[in-house]
Amino acid sequence: MSNKFLSIIIPAYNEEKRLGKSLDKIADFLATKNYSIELLIVDDGSLDKTVELASQYIVKFQSQGIDLRVIKNPGNCGKGYSIRNGMLEATGEIMLFTDADLSAPITELDRLIEPISKGAADVVFGSRALPQSNITIHQSTLRETAGRTFNFLMKLLMGLPFQDTQCGFKAFNRSRTRWIFEKQRIYGFGFDVELLFIAQKHGLRCLELPVVWADVEGTKVSMARGLLAFAELALIRWYYFCGHYSPSHELAARTSVNPH
Repeated sequence: MSNKFLSIIIPAYNEEKRLGKSLDKIADFLATKNYSIELLIVDDGSLDKTVELASQYIVKFQSQGIDLRVIKNPGNCGKGYSIRNGMLEATGEIMLFTDADLSAPITELDRLIEPISKGAADVVFGSRALPQSNITIHQSTLRETAGRTFNFLMKLLMGLPFQDTQCGFKAFNRSRTRWIFEKQRIYGFGFDVELLFIAQKHGLRCLELPVVWADVEGTKVSMARGLLAFAELALIRWYYFCGHYSPSHELAARTSVNPH
């Protein structure tokens, strides 16, 4: 299997009703691109027909010169596990993950991959909290309040300067960041913070950019799982203290990463 320029990873859990529409939008958008692309749908133990639906699109994407692969997790393992699984399977020079509901439109993709392709950043991620961000449909007041509280605690506990770590639209330079996913330990919704924390601690260049974003009905984030993300912040700190996030010296030398 030859390496691609871009890998797009989509975690999916019981997305039978929304995935088809999203894949149609992705196909239409990618038809305008002239670089090599692969699309990885990572099924997280869906109980509906998500896998069958995704598989039906393989031929459509192949006709556009795009490889579509469906990867299955060993059960319902969590969004963080799905992202890790997809990123470790990806071959693209740039790896991008996006939510199955395309809350951040796929048309925002170019904004994220351009700084990486130009060598200006290692990690680029969309943000809903910057002044230039365009939120066309807001979440409920309860969820927005929970999000602001989480971000406040994230800054306090993790020391990260970012305004929004939880937007599910992030791109990575594979040669410099693949090791981060090998070190990833959080499989719940705190995984976004973990990835950015590891990158920041090891001197990788992280860029937060405003994006267009709209809440889509049918979120899979329960309040219980959302609350678990608060506890995962403490876990990340503990793993860092225990040295779990240190890259090998060989890898550090190859990627100019500072081994702590």
